[in-house]
Amino acid sequence: MFFRQKQMAYHAKPEKPDPLFAKMLQEPLGGQWGEISVMMTYLFQGWNCRGPQKYKDMIMDIGTEEIGHVEMLATMIARLLETSPIEQQEEMAKNSVVGAVMGGARVEDAIVAGMNPQHYIVAGLGSRPSDSVGNPWNAAYTIASGNLLADFRFNVTAESQGRLQVARLYNMTNDTGVRDMLSFMLARDTMHQNQWLAAIKELEEDGLETTPVPSNFPQDLEKTEVAYQFLNHSEGVESQQGRWAQGPAPDGKGTFTYVDRPPAYTEDEGQLNPIDPRAYGTPPAPVPPAAAE
Repeated sequence: MFFRQKQMAYHAKPEKPDPLFAKMLQEPLGGQWGEISVMMTYLFQGWNCRGPQKYKDMIMDIGTEEIGHVEMLATMIARLLETSPIEQQEEMAKNSVVGAVMGGARVEDAIVAGMNPQHYIVAGLGSRPSDSVGNPWNAAYTIASGNLLADFRFNVTAESQGRLQVARLYNMTNDTGVRDMLSFMLARDTMHQNQWLAAIKELEEDGLETTPVPSNFPQDLEKTEVAYQFLNHSEGVESQQGRWAQGPAPDGKGTFTYVDRPPAYTEDEGQLNPIDPRAYGTPPAPVPPAAAE
């Protein structure tokens, strides 16, 4: 159960409207690495968690926090759209780096090329659950496997990609109000990256899950002879210099070796047998008469 408080998690007040930047800000809201994605990912990870209560509670804490981040971004986007684009043509072009880049064109052309028409046509000058080019948010972005180590590693990636995009957006606006909110989001992403790394370490120290994931699958069922080989499958041998190609593996269960020009492990050429002709697939090449004899 959730209870909403009227107070925002953090300030979401721009200095002035900016429909062009409102479009850009849709990415950290409804993009693949946006706040809706991490909100749904963490909530489903928490709801599905069968591990110790400290992990479930931690996941639910951050998942609930992300609901507030979604509200902040949605509100900021709506406020950036509060004045009609027609009334804000010149201000829109001045207020963001995007507008400055497009300054050589007519402002009217910049509006048509730059702003999201669905902000007006569909949402009535409000935010939408979509990315910066209008693709609807996709539930396939939600990752909740039931394996905490696999999920926590994904969460580090999600927070890293999200912080990267917000850092880029920070440099795309001169609006002090927008930058203030983004600075808060950057700081929380810093915390969340460190949080998931700490959780990964604790999970391994607790002995609940280790590398390789899943750790309870019997490794003797693997082709163990290739389990720690680095295979050089491209031109150049520079990869041989890396830690991944020599010395003990991080899991402590094997030693890395480097294999240049790895052999084919099978003589199978991948040829398929004919299928029922009623499937109307293209048949194999016919056998030449001489060969048939």
